[in-house]
Amino acid sequence: MPRPPQEPEFNGALLIDKPAGPTSHDIVDIVRLLYGIKKVGHCGTLDPAATGLLILLLGRATKLSQKLTTEDKIYEGSMEFGKCTDSFDAQGAVTATANVPALDCDVLNTAAKQFTGDVQQQPPMVSAVKKDGVPLYKLARKGKTVEREAKLVHIYSYKFFEYIEPVGHFRVHCTKGTYVRSLAHDLGQSLDCGAHLRTLHRTVSGKFNVQDAMRLEELVKLPDQDLPRRVMSLLELTRLLKPE
Repeated sequence: MPRPPQEPEFNGALLIDKPAGPTSHDIVDIVRLLYGIKKVGHCGTLDPAATGLLILLLGRATKLSQKLTTEDKIYEGSMEFGKCTDSFDAQGAVTATANVPALDCDVLNTAAKQFTGDVQQQPPMVSAVKKDGVPLYKLARKGKTVEREAKLVHIYSYKFFEYIEPVGHFRVHCTKGTYVRSLAHDLGQSLDCGAHLRTLHRTVSGKFNVQDAMRLEELVKLPDQDLPRRVMSLLELTRLLKPE
């Protein structure tokens, strides 16, 4: 049952370690309804299947959303080679399969280098990017494929640290708006065997780390009186955002 609005209103940030399943907006709604907080927003959408750091802003801190959303991100994930999907991840329908060549971390890291630095990246058809006002995923559901405008992103590093055929485990440091699904797909294409993203976990966003985040199952059981100690104050948040 939703709790009555909190007094005084919380103003600050709440770091959540998002589980696979719910959308980022689902997490916002849970916090808003569970704790009676009127203004709640998030910084940087995670796909439902993705996990990891989700920054929630409460009260007056929601005005800092644009600043926090533009911060660089670090992800860890896994991709499966030899299989392409229409969404570029494990949730999509398989569109092609191929034999996987002899791969190891050295081969993968050599191939991944071409996707570092400034990269023109084309969004997947299954994405929220809009074409003539219509989200691409809605067109994809109708079996349509349209031209998508590439956008410039920057990949600081893209490295594999484990490979167990046919799955490689990697870490990527990138600017906001990067589609890691597209990185997986494009790398698979460059190796002539195809690939798709299997798992994705956001570990860092700007100066925030998932190690400092609270798991959702812990949040929903948290007594009202314990919530304030888990909220980063607006003053502390503002200090973190000051240029060094």
